Amino acid sequence: MSRKGNCWDNAVAESFFGMLKSEMIYRTPIFKTKEEAEFAIFEYIEMFYNRRRLHSALNYRTPVQFALKGEKVA
Repeated sequence: MSRKGNCWDNAVAESFFGMLKSEMIYRTPIFKTKEEAEFAIFEYIEMFYNRRRLHSALNYRTPVQFALKGEKVA
């Protein structure tokens, strides 16, 4: 996250959290415990977002595929 007045880093974080909310949080029934919510968010990030979800900024590959190639984001 960036300092006040520098929006570049914040845009990436805000985009991620917006995506997390729309793809996972708003589609999930209310969590019964904090631990249940933490596990669901962890599972979304590690099992879906990083391993199956294609990212246009990574030439429509997953972050795991992109990292294994050792490339850098343009």
